[in-house]
Amino acid sequence: MELTPMMRQYLAAKEQHPDEILFFRLGDFYEMFFDDAKLAAKELGLTLTSRSGDAEKNPMCGIPYHAAESYITKLINKGYKVAIAEQIGDPKAPGLTKREVIKIITPGTILSESALTSAQNNYIALLYEAGENVILAGADISTGECFYGVYSGQDRTQMLYDELYRLAMPELVVIGELSFNEELLAFIELRLPRCSFTHREKPAEQPELRLSQHFPRELWPQENEAKEGLASLLDYLHETVKNDLTNLNRLTKLDVSSNLVLDTYTLRNLEVTRNLRDGGKSNTLLDVLDYTETAMGSRLLKRWLEAPLRSIAEIDRRFDAVEELSEGFTLRESVRSSLKRIYDFERLLTRAEVGTANARDMVALKLSFRALPEIKEALKDTKAELLRHAYENIEVYKNLEELLEKAIVDEPGITLRDGGIIKEGYNSELDEYRAIARDSKKLLQEMEEREKEATGIKTLKIGYNKVFGYYIEVRNSGKDMVPEHYIRKQTLANAERFITEELKNFETKILGAQEKIVNIEYQLFTEVRETVAAELTSIQKTAHEIAVLDVLASLAEAAASNNYVRPRLMDNGEIRIKDGRHPLVERILTQDLFVPNDAVLNHGDTEIMLITGPNMAGKSTYMRQTALLTLMAQAGSFVPAREAVVSPVDRIFTRIGASDDLVSGQSTFMVEMNEVAQILKYATKNSLVILDEIGRGTSTFDGMSIARAVVEHIRDHIHAKTMFATHYHELTDLEGGHVKNYCVAVRERNGKVLFLRRIIEGSADKSYGIHVARLAGLPNSVTQRAEKILEALEADSVNTVPEKKAKAVPEPKADMGMGSLFADTLREDLMAYDVMTMTPLEAMNALYKLQQQAKKEAGKA
Repeated sequence: MELTPMMRQYLAAKEQHPDEILFFRLGDFYEMFFDDAKLAAKELGLTLTSRSGDAEKNPMCGIPYHAAESYITKLINKGYKVAIAEQIGDPKAPGLTKREVIKIITPGTILSESALTSAQNNYIALLYEAGENVILAGADISTGECFYGVYSGQDRTQMLYDELYRLAMPELVVIGELSFNEELLAFIELRLPRCSFTHREKPAEQPELRLSQHFPRELWPQENEAKEGLASLLDYLHETVKNDLTNLNRLTKLDVSSNLVLDTYTLRNLEVTRNLRDGGKSNTLLDVLDYTETAMGSRLLKRWLEAPLRSIAEIDRRFDAVEELSEGFTLRESVRSSLKRIYDFERLLTRAEVGTANARDMVALKLSFRALPEIKEALKDTKAELLRHAYENIEVYKNLEELLEKAIVDEPGITLRDGGIIKEGYNSELDEYRAIARDSKKLLQEMEEREKEATGIKTLKIGYNKVFGYYIEVRNSGKDMVPEHYIRKQTLANAERFITEELKNFETKILGAQEKIVNIEYQLFTEVRETVAAELTSIQKTAHEIAVLDVLASLAEAAASNNYVRPRLMDNGEIRIKDGRHPLVERILTQDLFVPNDAVLNHGDTEIMLITGPNMAGKSTYMRQTALLTLMAQAGSFVPAREAVVSPVDRIFTRIGASDDLVSGQSTFMVEMNEVAQILKYATKNSLVILDEIGRGTSTFDGMSIARAVVEHIRDHIHAKTMFATHYHELTDLEGGHVKNYCVAVRERNGKVLFLRRIIEGSADKSYGIHVARLAGLPNSVTQRAEKILEALEADSVNTVPEKKAKAVPEPKADMGMGSLFADTLREDLMAYDVMTMTPLEAMNALYKLQQQAKKEAGKA
C-alpha cells in the first residue's frame, strides 16, 4: 500500500511512541489509526472508519480536539498512556503541516482537573534496585511534591510495601530487573490493583545535572543510588510532560524514625484513611476528622494520619494550636470562613507553570489571594507557635491580585482560543479591534461622512464585495473631484471605485479582527499566567502554610463538635484513657448510646490486657478504640474521652478480623499467622499491639497452644503494650506479673443474656457462642442440640484441660456496685446533686434523667 505524506508522518511519530495511544491532530480532530484506532474505539465506544473505505484494513477513528480531555481521562483511568501529536506549523501554509508529540499523558502525570480527585494526591513512584539497596523515588507533579527513600536489610521489601500502600499511586516505574519482582507483582495485584507499570532499562546517566535543575544541593540524597533513582524519575517526568517542571522544587526523605509507623495491615484493619468495604473514605478515621475547607488541607490531613509523630514536643505544638482554635470560637470561625474561599493553590500553580491553566484557574487564584489578608488579620493575636508561624509566613499577593482583577474577566469561558477572557480597558490594541468588530458598520459610516466632507463629493459612498473587498465609489459626475491619494481599483459604466490607505488598513482590521482578538487575548493571557508562575516558589510556601492551618482548624472543629479532650503526653510508657469512645462507632450509633470504657496499659502490672468475653460484646471495638485514640493523639488530634494520658508509641500493630486473601491463595488462618509473624518480628517495647482471637482458624488445642505461646513471647521477650482478646478461657491463668485479666460485663436473667459493653477487671467463664447463634436466627433445634453437645464436651474436657487458676468473675447482679458497670458520668451526675436544696419537681426531673441514662447504658432504652 502506497502511503500519503501525512500517513508517513503519522507512522514516524508512532514508531517513536509504540507504548502510547497516539492522538494525531488533523484540523479540528485528533485521529487514531490502525491498532490504536481499534483499541480506542473499543475502550471509548467510537465508530471505526477508514480513509480508503475499508475499515478492516485501514481502521481509523477520531474525536473533536475541544472534547479530548474527557476521552483522555477515560483512557488514563483504564491504565493506558496517550501521546498528543499537535500541529506545529501553520495549517494554512502550502505543503504538509509539521506535527510533533508535545506531551505524553500517563496515569501518574495527568494534570487535567477532571481526572484528579481534589482531596487525594496523584503520586507516581519509581523503584530501582542497586546492590543491597532498594530506592523508592516519588512525586506528585500536580502539587510539586518530591520524595525518596532508601531501603536495605532483610526488612526492606516489607517497609517498601507499607510505603507503596500509603502512596496508592496509579503508576509505578521500574528500572531494570528487581530481585523481588514476582513478590512485588503479587502485592500490587492484591493491594493496589489500579496501579499500572512502566519499565525503563537503565537509570539516569547524569543524575547530578538533573537534580541541580530542581533542588538545592543540600537537599540531595547522600547515596549515589538514591541520586540515580531520583534523577531517573525526573527524567521520565520531563520526557512525558515535556516541560521544565520548576514546580518540583521540594524534596523530602522518607524517614520513619521520627514517625509512628503504621504498616499495611494496621492501616487496613483500623480503617484509618480507607475503609475495608470499597477502599473509599467513608466511615474512616479520616472521614470523622476531616472538617477541612481546602483540598490542600484534606490531602495534608491524610498524610498526618498515615504518619503520626513520635516527638512529644512536636505533638504538643499541634495540640497548642488545636486548643487555641477549639477554645476560640470566633477565631476558628473567622479562619475557616476565609479558608472556604481558597482554591487548590498547589494544583493551580502547577497548571500555570506547565502552561495548562485556563482563565478560570486565574480567577480562582485571584479569589484565593483576596482571602489571604483576612486570614493574616485573624491570626494576628494568636499565641500558639504553629499559628504564629502561619501568620508570619503567609504572604499577601496584592500586586498579583490587582493584575488578575484588571486583566481577567470575572466569568471567563473554559477554552482560551474562544476569546472573551481579557477585560475591556486592559489593552488598547485589543480594545480597538473589539470596537472594530463590534462597531464596523458605524465606523464605516463615519469614514464615509468624513470623506464626503473632505472631498466635497456628495454622492461618494463606501461599499464592499467579496471579490474586491472594501472600496470608495464615486460617480462619473464627481470623478474630477477625486483626491490624488485615492487609488483606482475598478472602473464601471457610470462610476469609478477607489481605495485609500486608511480604507485598506480598516479592511485588514475588519476582516482579521476576530482572529486578531483571539490571538491578542491569548498572548495577553499567557503573559499574565507567566507573571503568576514567576512567583511559584513563594506561593507554594504560602500554600503549605494554608494547608497546615486548615488541618489544625479541622482538628479543632472536630474536637469542639464531638466533645474531644486534649491528651496529656508522657514518656513513661503509660497509656491511660478514662471513658474513651470509638470515634467512628459513636458517630454511627444514632439509636443507642455508646458506652465509654477505660483503658490502662503500662510496663508494670498491665503490660498485657488479656480480654475474654462473648462475641458481639464489643471486644474488637474496644481494642480498635484504644489504638485509634493513641494514633489520633500522636497525629495531633484531641481524642474522644473524658481524660487521656498517652506515651507516644513507635508502632501500632493490629491483627483483627478474618479475611481470606483469595487472590494470593492464602486461607484465613495463613493470613492470620503471617500478620502475627510480622508483629512478633518488628514489635518493640515501645509498640502498641492489638491481637484479636489468635489461633481460631485451626483445631482447638492447636489454636490454644499458639495463642498461649504468642502471649508468653510478648510477655517475656518483647514487652510491648498489648491487648489480647481471646475465647480461650484457659489462658486467663497467665494473669500475674505483666498480665492482667479483663472481660466484658454480661448480665444473665431468665435465660436471656445482656451485653453491657463495659470492660471490667476479671475473666469471663463463658463465650455465649450458642446465645449469639440464637440471636443470628439458627433454628431452635440446632441451638438446643448445640447446648447438649457443649455440656458433653465440657464434662469430657475436665480430664484433659488443666484446671483454671484464675477465678471467674461472678455473674453481675442487680445489687452489684453499678459504678463498675456503667459510665462514671452517671455516678458523678448523681453525686453532684444537692438533694437538700432541690424542689420536688427538680428532684423528679433529675431522677427521670438518671433513669433514662441508666436504661441506655443497660441497652434497654
